Amino acid sequence: MTYIVVVVAYVLMLLGISVYKSRTVKSDEDFMVAGRNVPVYMLVATLVCTWIGSGSLFGTAGLTFRTGVSELWFSAGAWFGILVIYMIAARVRRIAQYTLTDLLEKRYSQLAKVLGTITIIIAYMVIAGYQFKGGGRFIAILSDGSITPETGMIIAAFLIVGFTVLAGMVSIVSIDIFNGVIMLIAMVVTLPFAIAGHGGLDAVIATIQQAQPSHLSVMGGHDFFWVVGIALPTFLLLMSESSMYQKFSSADSEDNAKKAVMGMFIGVVVVETLMMLIALVGFAIYADDPRFFMADGTVNRAMAEEIILRIGFEQLPVIIGSLLLAAGAAIVISTGNTFLMVTSTNVTRDIFQAFFYKNATSSQVVWIQRACIVGIGLLAYLMMSQFETILEMALMSYTMIGASLAPPLLAAFFWKRVTRLGGVASIASGMLTVIAIATLNSIYKGSAEGLQIVGISFPMDTDYIAIPAVIVSVTTLVVVSLLTAKPEPEDWQEFIEA
Repeated sequence: MTYIVVVVAYVLMLLGISVYKSRTVKSDEDFMVAGRNVPVYMLVATLVCTWIGSGSLFGTAGLTFRTGVSELWFSAGAWFGILVIYMIAARVRRIAQYTLTDLLEKRYSQLAKVLGTITIIIAYMVIAGYQFKGGGRFIAILSDGSITPETGMIIAAFLIVGFTVLAGMVSIVSIDIFNGVIMLIAMVVTLPFAIAGHGGLDAVIATIQQAQPSHLSVMGGHDFFWVVGIALPTFLLLMSESSMYQKFSSADSEDNAKKAVMGMFIGVVVVETLMMLIALVGFAIYADDPRFFMADGTVNRAMAEEIILRIGFEQLPVIIGSLLLAAGAAIVISTGNTFLMVTSTNVTRDIFQAFFYKNATSSQVVWIQRACIVGIGLLAYLMMSQFETILEMALMSYTMIGASLAPPLLAAFFWKRVTRLGGVASIASGMLTVIAIATLNSIYKGSAEGLQIVGISFPMDTDYIAIPAVIVSVTTLVVVSLLTAKPEPEDWQEFIEA
C-alpha cells in the first residue's frame, strides 16, 4: 500500500504543476517551445528525461539481463550521438525553427519536410505506444497484479495524454526538473541496497560467474556486427531526435543550448550506467527464478524487461522501493509527454497549418495541437499490439528515425555538397527500407522456412535491422547528391559555419 500512496502522491504533484503551468500558455510558441525562454538547468533536466524513458527502464534492463555488461554498447551509441549533437546545438538554436522537419525544409525542400513528418509520426507513435505499454506493466507491478497490464495501459495512456494536453512544452520542462532529480536519486540509492540484499558485491559476482560468465565481459560473447547493430539505432536516433531539436529551440540562448547538451551527456551516462548495474545485480538475484526463463532455459525477454521494477517492489526496503517506483512513474510520464508533444507539433505545423488552417490564430493552433495529441495518443495505443517486447519496439522505431533522418540532417550541417534531391532520396529510402523489413518480419514471423534476400534472412533479428537501413540511406544520399548539380552557397551557409 505504501508504494501506491507514494507513487499516486508524486503523480498528483506533477499534475498540480501541469495545471498551474497551463495558465501561463498564451500562444502557440508558449505551447510548442515554452516561449524560447528555458534556462540551462531546466533544459538539462528535460533533455535527460527525454532520453531516459521506457526504452531505458524496460529495454535497457531486459537487454542487460540477457547480455550483461555488453548492454553498454546499446547505451554508448547515444552517448557518442550526444557528443556530435554538442557541435551543432548552438546552430540549431540560432536557426530557431520549431521542429526538426522545419530544418529539413529550410535545407532541402517542402517534400523533405513532408517525408520527415511521415517518418516521425510513424516512429514516434511507436515510441509513445511503448510508454503506454511500459506504464501498463508498471501499474500491474505496483498493484501486485490486481490491475492487469492491459488495464494499466489504458490508465497510463490517459495520464500521459492528459499531462501533455494541459500545458504542452511549458508543462514538460517544468515537471522534468522533479522527474530528473528523483530519477537520479533513486538509481544512486537503489544500487547499493540491491547489492547488499544479495549478500554483497562478491556474492553478486560469484553468482553471475556461475550462471553466465559472459555477462561480465565487454563483448558478452557477441561479435563486432552485433555491437554495430545494437549501437547504431541509439546513435542515429540521438542524431535525429526531433524532441531534442524542439527543446534546443526552447533555450533562452545559443550558449545555454550548447551547455545543456554537455549536462545531458553527463546525466545520461550516469543514469544509464546505474540502470545497467542494477539490472545486472537483478540477474544475480533472479538467476534461479523460473519466471525469468523459458522452458528451454532461454531468457523470458518480456519478463526480463521488468527486472528493475521487480527489484524495487520485491527486494528493497519499502522506502527505497517506493522511491524507485516513483522514479519509474517519472520516467514513463516524462518520455510519453515529450514524444506526444513532438509528434503533435509536427502534425499541427506540417499538415494542418501548412495545408488546411493557414490563417489560424495562435490560440486556434494550440487547440488544434491539443486535439492532435488526443488523436495521436489513441493511434499509439492501437499500434502496441504489433510488438512483443519494448526493446523490439525501441529498436524498430529508433532505426526508422535514425536511418531516414540522421544522414540528411548531418549532411545539412557538415557537407556542403549534399543536394536537395539527395536529402529527399535519403529520407525516402531509409524509411521504405525499415518499413520493408518490418513487413517481412511480420509476414515470416514464426515461419519454419523464412525468406532469404541477398543473403539476409527474414524474419531478421531486431538487434541488426539498423545496418541495412543505414547502408541504403547513406548510399542513396551520396550517390544522388553527386549525380545532381551542386547546391548554391545560400542553401548551406546558415547551416555550416566557416
